[in-house]
Amino acid sequence: MSNSRINLLGFDRTGLEAWFMSQGERSFRARQLMRWIYRRGEYDFAQMTDLAKTLREWLPVRAVIQSLPVLSDKLGADGTRKWLLGTKSGGAVEMVFIPEADRGTLCVSSQVGCAMDCAFCATGSQGFNRNLEAAEIVGQVWLASRLLPPRRDGLPAVSNVVFMGMGEPLANYANLVPALRLLIDPLSFGLSKRRVTVSTSGLVPAIDRLAEDCDVALAVSLHAADDVLRDRLVPINRRYPIAELLAACRRYVSRNPHRHVTIEYVMLEGVNDTDAHARALVRRLDGLSAKVNLIPFNPFPGSTFRRSPLVRINRFREIVLDGGYMTVTRRVRGDDIDAACGQLSGQVQDRVRHRLGERLRYEAIRQ
Repeated sequence: MSNSRINLLGFDRTGLEAWFMSQGERSFRARQLMRWIYRRGEYDFAQMTDLAKTLREWLPVRAVIQSLPVLSDKLGADGTRKWLLGTKSGGAVEMVFIPEADRGTLCVSSQVGCAMDCAFCATGSQGFNRNLEAAEIVGQVWLASRLLPPRRDGLPAVSNVVFMGMGEPLANYANLVPALRLLIDPLSFGLSKRRVTVSTSGLVPAIDRLAEDCDVALAVSLHAADDVLRDRLVPINRRYPIAELLAACRRYVSRNPHRHVTIEYVMLEGVNDTDAHARALVRRLDGLSAKVNLIPFNPFPGSTFRRSPLVRINRFREIVLDGGYMTVTRRVRGDDIDAACGQLSGQVQDRVRHRLGERLRYEAIRQ
């Protein structure tokens, strides 16, 4: 990407209006440009025919509309599609599109690598390099929207966006929020707040900030109902234990009577999948408006965990259902191209040392 020109994909509507005014232009130019960028997928300013000729001439000098370059494009047997995207730091991130009959879900990345170091995740095992800029996050959705054909009903291919790719989204808060605002802005992607989901390992202060700044759907990677086990599986729990995390979830849903939190729970054989674990989870969730998403573990090189057998997953599900919580088992998609949940690894160069990763876990949300 050019260092001398600004990437306009990094601006939400307010930011783009401010940028145009800083260039001596009227703020309504932002609305014109957004329709071209997001509704028509256009990146060539010369083709934006309702912009003034002088504007079309100076925009290419000062700005670009540019996504991350595609390094590889893989299609799974079940229709899942995974792209490896290069970054200017020399690493790469992955995004995944999951087609279904009634929706098309795009899983996007927020960081190059991840500092959370969750025990069962391939991304965390790769180390951490840096946060993605807002333009690099938005550019994933913009690129997929251009590459994917419309659905049979004529609607855009991407109907849902989940921040469940590489990285901890709430540790990149300053770049996450402008991206979220663009996703739900009717002048850009126009997605419903219910169709944009931020998944977090448990950065409590940032959950509270998100409720104030951009009230989208929230998913929490819980994976255990007691602190001793969760300390092992999800190290951020040592800073924000389960009681604090679930209290933040209750505050989040209290703002919207129709909102719930999705509790993500990866099923690890002999680790967190017994009947006792299921009953403990029901007790922990008491009173929380939530649904539970059971995720069969997806292996990756170097992992010591195994996927719980289907009969054990089904028994776990029955207990949680009987406890009063809607519970579904996530269908494994894209595992033949390493695109399933927990398998995204990309390419992380110049990894940050673990002690810096610890600081990022606990302080990045203060940005």
